[in-house]
Amino acid sequence: MRIAHDRLEKFVSAIFAAVGCSDHEAGRIGHYLVEANLAGHDSHGVIRVPFYVEWAKVGKVVPNQHLRVVFENEVIAVADGQYGFGQVLGEEAMRLGIAKAKKHGVAVVALRNAGHLGQIGAWPLLVAREGLSSLHWVNTSGAGILVAPYGGINRRLSANPIAAGVPVKDGEPIVLDMSACTIAEGKIKVALNKGVQVPPNCIVDSKGLPTTDPKVFYASPPGSILSIAGHKGYGLGIVAEVLAGALTGGGCSNPANANRLANGMFSIILDQNAFQPEAEFAAEIRRFIDWVKCAETTTPDGEILMPGEIEARNRRQRVRDGIELDETTWGQLVAVGSSVDVSAD
Repeated sequence: MRIAHDRLEKFVSAIFAAVGCSDHEAGRIGHYLVEANLAGHDSHGVIRVPFYVEWAKVGKVVPNQHLRVVFENEVIAVADGQYGFGQVLGEEAMRLGIAKAKKHGVAVVALRNAGHLGQIGAWPLLVAREGLSSLHWVNTSGAGILVAPYGGINRRLSANPIAAGVPVKDGEPIVLDMSACTIAEGKIKVALNKGVQVPPNCIVDSKGLPTTDPKVFYASPPGSILSIAGHKGYGLGIVAEVLAGALTGGGCSNPANANRLANGMFSIILDQNAFQPEAEFAAEIRRFIDWVKCAETTTPDGEILMPGEIEARNRRQRVRDGIELDETTWGQLVAVGSSVDVSAD
């Protein structure tokens, strides 16, 4: 089915208000989950609502929490999310970093113990829309251990997203949003709900054998996700664990913390005007984009895109035409809404 983004956001926000979130928090959760769907990242969109609601009911995520800054100077902030909703905490962390970077040229924000931060690309996009550049590394300290180490079979690492953003004068920002593994777990959930297979070479079963069946990933014993590009993606995942886990104080992947999902995010926010004159930086970015895009394409109708362009196109198309949801996901949303006396109508 197809549903208008504003209707979907209103419905999702109402569900979280009914769970006990403030109007502001419920609105931010609804906004960022639907934004993920608009960008084409359905794995991090409203498919997450049933899990978030269940976590809130059992205390694995705590409504109405805000950043608790445990250390701060002019350019550094270490903040504890107190297991609140990541959509609020991620935005608060970025606003804190943006303010510091605009004043001092650079900011480093170490966020720990945040609930699921959603689509990580939302955070460099927010920063880029404020005219700043940024780099982000994310891990999960406990629940969310999904990825086998290179050469191994068992789950030992989290998905370890890595994101970056650069503003582009009079254009869409460059936004990189990727994981160190081959597929986000949310995409496996989407495939499961749709009753389709995942792409080849993404997951293995509990014996390390390749499979495309999402049910095998959730079997007992479970399967694992593979790193991108073999040892290279594994190396990126290790670095993300160290920066987002050990350095933030939230911890690296650790089965002792498996009772709840807690994200850590290590972010560096830069005001490029502190490094280069604004006009010169903007002109160089434009020259570089044009240079990359003028390469001959592999097919006659091919096109070269910058990171973030697909998401920007998806957003325009889905705002115009609505968001496509499979019947299983929509049914789960309606059921969750009904459980807290919120109607989809």
